[in-house]
This record gives sequence, C-alpha cells and structure tokens, in this order.
Amino acid sequence: GDLVTDKEYENYHLKLEWKISEGGNSGIFWGVKEVETLREAYHSGPEIQVLDNEKHPDAKNGPKRQAGALYDMVGPSEDATKPVGEWNTCVITVNHKANQGNVVLNGKEIASFPVNGEGWNAMVATSKFKDSEHFGRYPTGRIGLQDHGDIVSFRNIKIKSL
Repeated sequence: GDLVTDKEYENYHLKLEWKISEGGNSGIFWGVKEVETLREAYHSGPEIQVLDNEKHPDAKNGPKRQAGALYDMVGPSEDATKPVGEWNTCVITVNHKANQGNVVLNGKEIASFPVNGEGWNAMVATSKFKDSEHFGRYPTGRIGLQDHGDIVSFRNIKIKSL
C-alpha cells in the first residue's frame, strides 16, 4: 500500500531520491487526507509522477503524465530523468502562503504551478479530477509515496517546513 507521513504539512521543501523499475509507475503525493471514504491517497492528494518515460504506456499520453509532472495538470518542461535503475534527485516545494509549487529533478526546475486559488482551480477543472469532491482541497495534509504495483525505491527523504 501507499506510505504516508504521520505528520501533516502545509508549506515545505521535500527532497528525496527515487529510482523506478523498467516500465514502472509510482508517485509522490501531498495534501493527503486520510478520510474513511477515500480508499487511495490520489483521491485527495495531488501527485508528482514517478515513471519510466521510455517504457510505461502512460508516458505516451503526453507530458502531463510523464516523470516530474503534476499528474494530469502540468507537464515537465523537459525530460530530466536518469536512465531506469539510476537514482533521481527530486525536490518538491509546496508553499500555500506564496501560492507556489515547483519540481526540481536532477538539478533542473521542470515544473512550476499555483497550489491554490483561481490558477489551481482552473488546472483541476481541465483534469481527470474535475469531479472529485476531495482532490487538492486540503492545504494541510500528509505526504505520501505511491504503491502502484511496480518496483520503486525511495531514499534520503528529507522534509523542511517553511
């Protein structure tokens, strides 16, 4: 199953390393609320995609589904991933006070986006989450690592509150 933090976070930098298996798919969530009616973290938490861009079929559905994307909402500006089986360093910033989120993958900023307000609502409205009652609605929530059934590894996980 998905792993989530014990503590809830609102404004922070999350730094970690990940590596994905060939054809693998996973993700990193924030703003996850553990509500009895929500069976999976993605029902409430937005996801930064962890993916084998070469061999996973979701990567063929456009950049909004590729590694480093804010899943189904903001695609990465470039493919900054290392080859499958190598460690990728990812820094995710979520700052509700500044209404700013971004993803830095292997030293390159590849995605930037609002995390609340009109800009956020417009992104959600054009995504597959548009009809979700809980998706992206919680500024404070748990951080999660997705079990999507593929082999994925995470290490050196550090969270710094802002």
